[in-house]
Amino acid sequence: MRVLAIDHGLARCGCALSDPTGTVVRPLPVIEPPDPRDVAALVKEHSADLVVIGLPLGLRGDSGDQAAAAIGFRDEVATLVEIPVQTYDERLTTRMAARTAREGATAAEDSLAAAHLLEGFLAARSAPSSADDGEAEG
Repeated sequence: MRVLAIDHGLARCGCALSDPTGTVVRPLPVIEPPDPRDVAALVKEHSADLVVIGLPLGLRGDSGDQAAAAIGFRDEVATLVEIPVQTYDERLTTRMAARTAREGATAAEDSLAAAHLLEGFLAARSAPSSADDGEAEG
């Protein structure tokens, strides 16, 4: 299953894609400004089977305005594609992306954050008890 991950932001969206086996993740160029139609175009271009939108929760799991914006974006994307679109907890992916960039990664930090989001999502899906670990479906 090829999964497209989106790190939604108000100014731009980082994007990442898995290979069909769900073992390799690669960052894609950012979408700037955020546009659900551009996500739909990526779904078509890469034959994605699932879209995962990062859900920015606080460290305690609380949601705020950014989480509401991500959920709204998810809902807009869902009206444009014929595949499932869901959210997934993206806590700490921005920090991980900054570290990855400092270590020499050349992709945009927003797309590195999307790649870390996707890695976490795929790891949780493959874990034996991944039923609800960190997942926020929508």
